[in-house]
Amino acid sequence: ARSMAVATVNLRAVTSWVGIARLFAVVLSCIAFSLVASTGDFGGPYGTWCMFTWCFCFAVTLLVLVLELLELYPKLPLSWDDFTSAFSMLAALMVFTTSVVFPSTFISSPCSGSKCARQAVATTVSCLCFLAYAVEVGLTRAKPGDISSFLSTVPGLLKVFEAYVACLIFSLLDNYTSKAGLQWCVAVYSICFIITLLIIIFTIGRCLSYIPCPLEKMLVAYNTLALMMYITATVIWPLYSFRGVNRPDPCDRNCSWNKHLGVTFLTIFNLIAYLVDLVYSTKMVFIRAP
Repeated sequence: ARSMAVATVNLRAVTSWVGIARLFAVVLSCIAFSLVASTGDFGGPYGTWCMFTWCFCFAVTLLVLVLELLELYPKLPLSWDDFTSAFSMLAALMVFTTSVVFPSTFISSPCSGSKCARQAVATTVSCLCFLAYAVEVGLTRAKPGDISSFLSTVPGLLKVFEAYVACLIFSLLDNYTSKAGLQWCVAVYSICFIITLLIIIFTIGRCLSYIPCPLEKMLVAYNTLALMMYITATVIWPLYSFRGVNRPDPCDRNCSWNKHLGVTFLTIFNLIAYLVDLVYSTKMVFIRAP
């Protein structure tokens, strides 16, 4: 007798609060890129980034919904909870960045006409999409003391944040090869990014068991090292970037001075992130929840 596979439909995938947040994210991201596509004005690297963000988040979130609706995700060779937590955090960060970049780049003042109206609505919808992903992050965040899904804990979410901020730093790097101090800072950004990315990949791929030391202790050691490295970068980068250098006039968004200023602030953001990460990682090791 032939056995037929019967697909199981899990309606909770779209009726739970997390599922509803994902449905909103799918609809809102679709509306955002559709409105911008209808204007025909999304050229250049910033427009390409915005369209990629909306399309990427739409496609992956829709895939997550389908896999959970049909209960196919257990067949995947990865930690599903870690993957969805990491993606929702990444999507929230990407959509937030896009919601800031798009209007500042493409909406001019004064704003009039149907094209500007569609761009303004797309910006509003993008902000609502960010809120949907932020709600998903909050709903899926692990309870205190629960480390069964590492990337849903505060240290895990911070790992995604640290890697994303490092990517933003890389996108702004300009004219750093002539000074040894700036080269050291780029080395700091690169080393910390690679190690953080490997931690995320190993967690999603269920490869942490191959690490010869406990994850919590390894995180404390790594976060301590990364924090010290970022402290040096926070001091050295602005010192070598702005010492004896005045802001040129005019200085648009492609100006090296503005890019170096952006890297300075992003370095401080990551420094704070690694500090908070170290505090939470230390609590995971030395303070156990009852």
